[in-house]
Amino acid sequence: MMESVLVANRGEIARRVFRTCHAMGIRTVAVFSDPDRAAPFVREADEAIALGGSRSADTYLRSDLIIEAALRTKATAVHPGYGFLAENADFARAVLDAGLTWIGPSPDAIARMGSKLESKRLVAEAGVPTLPSADLSDLTGDGLGDAVDEIGYPVLIKASAGGGGKGMRIVATRDALESAVAGARREAEAAFGDGTVFAERLLTSPRHVEVQVFGDSHGNLVSLHERDCSIQRRHQKIVEEAPSPAVGPDLRIRMGQAAVAVARAVEYEGAGTVEFLLSGDDFAFLEMNTRLQVEHPVTEAVTGLDLVRCQLLVAAGESLPPEALEPRLDGHAIEVRLYAEDATRGFLPVAGHLTRFSVPLQPGVRVDSGVESGSDISVFYDPMLAKVISHAPTRREAALTLAAALQRSQIHGSVTNRDLLVRILRHPEFLAGRTDTGFLERHDPADLGGPLPSAADAGEMALAATLFAHDARRADAPVLGTLPSGWRNNPSDPQTAAYEGRQGPITVRYSFGAGGGSASLDDADPAGFAYDVVDDVVHLEVAGRRRAYRVARTGAVFDVDGPTGHIRLVENERFPSPSSATDSGSLHAPLPGKVLSVTVTTGDEVKAGDSLLVMEAMKMEHTLRAPVSGTVEAIHAAVGDQVEADAALIVIREESDA
Repeated sequence: MMESVLVANRGEIARRVFRTCHAMGIRTVAVFSDPDRAAPFVREADEAIALGGSRSADTYLRSDLIIEAALRTKATAVHPGYGFLAENADFARAVLDAGLTWIGPSPDAIARMGSKLESKRLVAEAGVPTLPSADLSDLTGDGLGDAVDEIGYPVLIKASAGGGGKGMRIVATRDALESAVAGARREAEAAFGDGTVFAERLLTSPRHVEVQVFGDSHGNLVSLHERDCSIQRRHQKIVEEAPSPAVGPDLRIRMGQAAVAVARAVEYEGAGTVEFLLSGDDFAFLEMNTRLQVEHPVTEAVTGLDLVRCQLLVAAGESLPPEALEPRLDGHAIEVRLYAEDATRGFLPVAGHLTRFSVPLQPGVRVDSGVESGSDISVFYDPMLAKVISHAPTRREAALTLAAALQRSQIHGSVTNRDLLVRILRHPEFLAGRTDTGFLERHDPADLGGPLPSAADAGEMALAATLFAHDARRADAPVLGTLPSGWRNNPSDPQTAAYEGRQGPITVRYSFGAGGGSASLDDADPAGFAYDVVDDVVHLEVAGRRRAYRVARTGAVFDVDGPTGHIRLVENERFPSPSSATDSGSLHAPLPGKVLSVTVTTGDEVKAGDSLLVMEAMKMEHTLRAPVSGTVEAIHAAVGDQVEADAALIVIREESDA
């Protein structure tokens, strides 16, 4: 068995590998960029080496720096995790050439399956069905259009060298093809260091089902059952489960056999995933990922295996353990990916600072997280915060357990997709197993991703925040602290607190009397209340119903967690600054990033919704569109500029103002 392992990755996958290594008595080494210096995975390694720099291209994509770190720390093996260089054959070969053990398949297998064009050819030769596709390398103009015309629209433009939704574009017409291909090439180059893309026939709302395969150097190659990853946004999975509700015993055998045939075509060793699109009982090969997948915990839950341990055993030349050769299928597991992003605004990623991050520990729930309370969410990397996984005897129980754990989680300091995930898990279609890749097209993410608490719940939570602040003021004032809670020298004069939140403005008017208090929300009829505060919890009784609300305050910001979910409230200033108003005709940067292109010039006439500028942030391209119709009056950004969040980029004089 190897003595020490360097993980050439970051975040939750690094922590995941470290956990298994430590359990097996293996020393661990981390590498880290400047933004990750204080990240949890760095502290948890036995030793950590700074790569220097912030961008992926300068750090986690630098194979020379990573191998140098391994040699410097006398690591004996390298685990690539997933993403970055995990499926880079040249990196795997360089690791082996340096005399280190590579924890993954052979460089040849990575190269042959890493090129999605080459893998489709190999798979077809193995007798596994594939989708029509076309290589777009070096094609432009009419040549590009003619190649895609042979497939037929709609098509999906895909990066040949990577996955995770990076370098992907849906194209419905020839007119939109060239710009989509150019954008996909840029994004693929930035994410994977390879801008090669191809076009593939796009199926409308199939299921996305993948099979976990595992091989060793002793001739064993097995299927560890399937996962259903159909619910996606931006072609990236956000909900995964095992087994698939659409796959019965016979289909499971057929798909497992096809996946093993694909892996056997390249003499595969280690962990890999063969992905299929499924329609009814018919399936077609999509791609093979020659690494551990983000969603591997659901397979671990239903099989009882530690897949990282299996990787380490196989890399050390040992056979797969007996329990992997005849894998069990126990119960049902569901995983969700918790992102710092706003589902109500097109899944816009959000940078920031997590003042609190806590998922309740309970039986059947697992959390693989790259962050903790106090972590910063960097603009340089994917905004995934954690994977939360549930395992239960039945699918319904797993879904409802996971939804409850998410709803009770305390996540402060950033907008997340938590409320979207809760609503998906409780959705009748999901609970009935009727999921496919079009789920979030049929069900508007802007509706599913809105705050879980209702307007009435939000008002009560605002009252809890108000009472929490009221008690804090009493505690800070020696004289008031000796008086009964809520005492005022003019009991008939109500106090007012006003807040802004994602639910909109909320105004609380409240007063106290001898028998308790009375409050009204947004000028509604007043209702009586009673309360007490213990530490950071407000126990509030309104109309005979008692609820507990946990309140955290940071300046004018209140984070309130209760039985129905979480809200973030910002206390209104008494006298707002005129500078807080935003010009409705200005296009602002939604987050920090780099300007890639500006498609207008001063004086151009534009319509609301027209594309004006493209910027790159958090490993994705974001097209910014005109907020109003009018004339471009000023442009404050140029290609290559690094801009801060909320910076005014383009100013438009509205038509009504002309």
